Amino acid sequence: MPRYFYYSDIQTFLNESLEEIFGKLSKNDEYDTAATQKFAWEQEIVVMKQVLDVYKNEPGWIIFEYTIPRIGKRIDVVLLLRERIFAIEFKAGEEEIKHVDVDQVLDYALDLKNFHQGSADRMIVPILVPTENDKTSTVCRLSHYDDGIYEPMIANKASLGLVLNKVLEQEIQEINYKVSLENWVRSRYAPTPTIVEAASALYTQHSVADITRHEAEGEQLERTTKYVMDVIHETKKNKGKSICFVTGVPGAGKTLVGLNVAIQQSDQDEEGKRDLAVYLSGNGPLVAVLTEALARDKQRQEQEKGNKYNITTARREVSQFIQIIHRYRDQMLGKLRTPVRDGKIEIDPEKELRDKHAGFAEVENIAIFDEAQRSWDQEHLSAWLKRKKGFNDFPMSEGEFLIWSLDQREDWAVIVCLVGGGQEINTGEAGIGEWVRAMNETFPNWKVYISNQLTEKEYAEGQVAEMLSEHQNVVFSNNLHLAVSMRSFRAESLSRMVHHLLDGNADMVRQVYQEIRERYPIVLTRNLDIAKDWLRQKARGSRERYGLLVSSKGYRLKPLAIDVRCKPDTVHWFLDDVNDVRSSLFLEDAASEFDVQGLELDWTCLVWDGDFRYINGAWDYYEFNGGSRWNRIKKPERQAYQLNAYRVLLTRARQGMIICVPEGNPEDHTRLPEFYDGTYQYLKSLGLEEI
Repeated sequence: MPRYFYYSDIQTFLNESLEEIFGKLSKNDEYDTAATQKFAWEQEIVVMKQVLDVYKNEPGWIIFEYTIPRIGKRIDVVLLLRERIFAIEFKAGEEEIKHVDVDQVLDYALDLKNFHQGSADRMIVPILVPTENDKTSTVCRLSHYDDGIYEPMIANKASLGLVLNKVLEQEIQEINYKVSLENWVRSRYAPTPTIVEAASALYTQHSVADITRHEAEGEQLERTTKYVMDVIHETKKNKGKSICFVTGVPGAGKTLVGLNVAIQQSDQDEEGKRDLAVYLSGNGPLVAVLTEALARDKQRQEQEKGNKYNITTARREVSQFIQIIHRYRDQMLGKLRTPVRDGKIEIDPEKELRDKHAGFAEVENIAIFDEAQRSWDQEHLSAWLKRKKGFNDFPMSEGEFLIWSLDQREDWAVIVCLVGGGQEINTGEAGIGEWVRAMNETFPNWKVYISNQLTEKEYAEGQVAEMLSEHQNVVFSNNLHLAVSMRSFRAESLSRMVHHLLDGNADMVRQVYQEIRERYPIVLTRNLDIAKDWLRQKARGSRERYGLLVSSKGYRLKPLAIDVRCKPDTVHWFLDDVNDVRSSLFLEDAASEFDVQGLELDWTCLVWDGDFRYINGAWDYYEFNGGSRWNRIKKPERQAYQLNAYRVLLTRARQGMIICVPEGNPEDHTRLPEFYDGTYQYLKSLGLEEI
């Protein structure tokens, strides 16, 4: 899992054959390389060999397919020569110079400058190479921002050498660089103070109101945030290692706690120092929507002031503190010595530069893992690494490895796990129990902070306290459990009602529903058109959002024009208005549990398929084979994932929902009425109003 597909000094590159270089590129590509990519690599290798021949006696290094640490963007070619960094983006076979391509290569340069330690103090030259174009720009001009980045330059396959030469003719100031070019490829992810300040300011100017709006006063939210901040300060003072488990009902504000901690902790202390925190989530839609919401809001504010503002700049600022967890994990995996020896992982010091404070860990002292219950178990992670990365015999679960990653810090560290109960919805998701097991068996010296209220079976079958009785450093606090749902501000008991509904406890459902029905309507229908009309009538003004929800296994809703294989574009689905067909408000695209976990709408319609059926007083679980029949799901863990999928879907609405259970079709053996009638009658028996 290197950060690049190919890396060598110039002399070695020139001496290796095209086939040898191409073989190394292909070996490190985890994807099934398309023919177009192979053609592009061949062109890039040939062109770079021609260009670099004149520099064969100079120290320099070339990298193909370099991944900017933690950012995830991959640069076609990075050339390190004469204390400069050339970021080169090839467009093989292209004649046209496209504005979007110029922006792309400039973005690479900006990401290196902002997030890469070895690039922060160097001149960076972005070059776009549409290989067949007939234009070349040889004017070397630094950006007016005075940040050491050249304005993007244009070359073709014949003129790239000329452009490089023009740049290298320019004099640059001799300074004592923090990282030598020889060590550049081992350099760390390290956001600059400028980008940290921008991210902090950007977030504090927004409430992310459209995404995480709540009507409660937020006293509990503030209390939990303060408690976590106090743990961080105490851990830093004692130079220790701590883990906090923040748990809560759906919509209670766990994500807000995580974001608030990430930003507050990144503020300067009295001495002007920063202890960085990062909010990490494996939920791609959640990260995408939060990032885009903040970026759009920032762009709107700047435009209202009369300023030109590029939305990609805002997205870059947000990405300093909101990131996909897999990039963090893979960054640490890339530092390991391979193969694994004696079932133990260890750092390979040849793969990254050591930091005097972080050691070989990442730059942040604090990592906030959202939806930590969805981290993979050891079996699933090991199989995935072997299949996708060629990494054999990995001995840890994802949760255990993430703790290990922070444990590598040489000063202090805090992990904040945001955990939803009973929300594991995919194969291999381990739940809170795996984190607790790892603390007991591998990290007994870490201090554990957790709520003593976790008695429901959604949390490790209610055995959390018992499991932690073996750990010597445990602190229980009610401040770490968010029991009140802010998402459903009119129905604080919704989560409890859904719990009983899925447990089949009809009497308790009726009791709870009577408490909330005036403030939080839940209605029932068998007609999707009626359901859509109900949503449109309920939403008020332009800010309230509504949309269709469906289980990811709801394959037989196609006659209703709902195809779960057609995934919505979640950014547009959650953020765009009623005029955009991709918007949830257009009521054409339905989102599954994977699209909406951690997010919410004001009003929802859950369209219930035959994958989850109420038959003879109990739930039954089914999966469509894609062609002609439903197969029963028999494995308990897979049944749990299906149950949790509906738990997620039933708890996405802030203000109310309609449940549509189709009538089925007696002439379609895959949609027989008996697949749906039992569910409808059960829901009706709970006292839900029919329309």
